[in-house]
Amino acid sequence: MTSTVVLNDKKVINGWAFFDWANSAYALVISTAIFPNYFVSVTRDFVPLAGFDIKNTALYSAAVSISYLVIAVLSPILSGIADYSGRRMFFLKMFTLIGSLSCIALYFFEGMDTLWIGTSAFILATIGFAGSIVFYNAYLPEIATEDKYDQVSAKGFAYGYIGSVLLLIFNLLMIQKPEWFGLTDPKTPVQIAFVTVGIWWFGFAQITFRRLPGDTSTVMPPKFIRRGFQELKEVWKRVQDQPDLKKFLISFFFYSAGVQTIIYLAATFASVELGFETSELILTILILQIVAIVGAYLFAWVSKMVGNRNAILIMILIWILICGIAYFVETKMVFYAIAAMVGMVMGGIQSISRSTYSKLIEDRTKDLTSYFSFYDVLYKLSIVLGTFIFGILDQITGGMRNSVLALTILFIIGFAIMTQVKIPRSTNNTEAA
Repeated sequence: MTSTVVLNDKKVINGWAFFDWANSAYALVISTAIFPNYFVSVTRDFVPLAGFDIKNTALYSAAVSISYLVIAVLSPILSGIADYSGRRMFFLKMFTLIGSLSCIALYFFEGMDTLWIGTSAFILATIGFAGSIVFYNAYLPEIATEDKYDQVSAKGFAYGYIGSVLLLIFNLLMIQKPEWFGLTDPKTPVQIAFVTVGIWWFGFAQITFRRLPGDTSTVMPPKFIRRGFQELKEVWKRVQDQPDLKKFLISFFFYSAGVQTIIYLAATFASVELGFETSELILTILILQIVAIVGAYLFAWVSKMVGNRNAILIMILIWILICGIAYFVETKMVFYAIAAMVGMVMGGIQSISRSTYSKLIEDRTKDLTSYFSFYDVLYKLSIVLGTFIFGILDQITGGMRNSVLALTILFIIGFAIMTQVKIPRSTNNTEAA
């Protein structure tokens, strides 16, 4: 049976937040900063696969697409388990183990002979990361009262940011000064970085496992797997009767595809097109993270001044500008400037999109959890679309600059549809009803 937990207990909440500290290391250190460049550097420009020669950058894009396609399919099932099963801790531990061990397995990815290890471990690590988040989030109502949700969630994000940046700085030091650690092979510091993420993730997660309530012996209801998909279908039916919400979701799908593709593949672009080294990419990511804090506050203020919709429209225009500059960029200094621009709008567009979605849901008598499950699946499918388009164009045209330019089409579609969205005056006085 589950242990009794007092709501809003500081020790329990801190334990919950430590899971963000633990697994955010994967999102920042591996998927964003280090692995993309390493993947490109240890593989041939063209990889023979199923009778075709696939560009290594296109193959990496495909790995991201496959990861999130699997996650999008699993999400309704996992949400059903999280909602109706008393075994949240079991699944939280299982996905943590899958993710952390997969990070450690990347140590053995050294080149073409071990390409299968690199691609499969990366896909499994991504699935472990996203899967664990479902059960991590499901604990929130069990440890805090509704009026504390925002505060507790913010603490988790803050822990995640601080923890991942600390580990990234350590790995940057190891990569730039390998002699301080007695390392001579230039690949070894990067391989060890993968291991540190796995150990960091699994190790700090133990704090969470000890402090959160344990599992119950609740019996799973019949057809719980189908129930998750039925809930998504039901939400889509409700969306048809809410035209502004429907337009927003379509717009979100397109511009989010562009946003997430840039975030996931910017490091690969910088490595191949501009010759960035791993240490330079890590520095770029650190700049991006710092600027993102300022950007989140800036666009929260902009949204307050001009309204959610107009704030999103401004940010989409900045994303279009980013793609245009990236197409022509030739120097590293200009790319640093692009990274700063990305940081400025990266956090803002995600947080304001989510709050705008909340405001547009008219039927609040129904289960809001289902609405946000739908939103989450749409978000993951947008990553599949964006990275797939990027990889295909990279393969066909032979260059990532064309892929980046093509992302502007996604942003333009999103912008055009967003201009038609109206947010009720009752929730935002600066926008028309």
